Amino acid sequence: MIQRTLSIIKPDATARSLDGAILKMIQEAGLKVVAMKRLHLTAEQAGGFYAVHKERPFYNDLCSFMSSGPVLVSVLEGEDAIARYRTLMGATNPEKAEEGTIRKAYAQNIEANSVHGSDAPETAAFEISYFFSQLEIVG
Repeated sequence: MIQRTLSIIKPDATARSLDGAILKMIQEAGLKVVAMKRLHLTAEQAGGFYAVHKERPFYNDLCSFMSSGPVLVSVLEGEDAIARYRTLMGATNPEKAEEGTIRKAYAQNIEANSVHGSDAPETAAFEISYFFSQLEIVG
């Protein structure tokens, strides 16, 4: 089934100019970029995006981190895109990530883990619409 998912290349990765290397891994995995933009989120925008985690102890640190520098958000499309991108990202903790994954290659630690990806179709729908209008998604 063809799906769309959201990808965020996080501030730790954009600060190290890893955008191109990560996009190359995404495209080599057979996922198509159908929308993309570079943003510098405010803490409030990051908070709205991560509202599902508002009650968790890491929420404020996460919002601060995600607003600490530019991010590259994109919509990826492909067969089973959500699961395929999550596999490509690797485990949240880079020490547990498999070789060949983005986080194994580029994450600095469990917080500065370089990328975000949607975890379910419902999440993907919300996350994509948070950053993109339908006019900006060109398949």
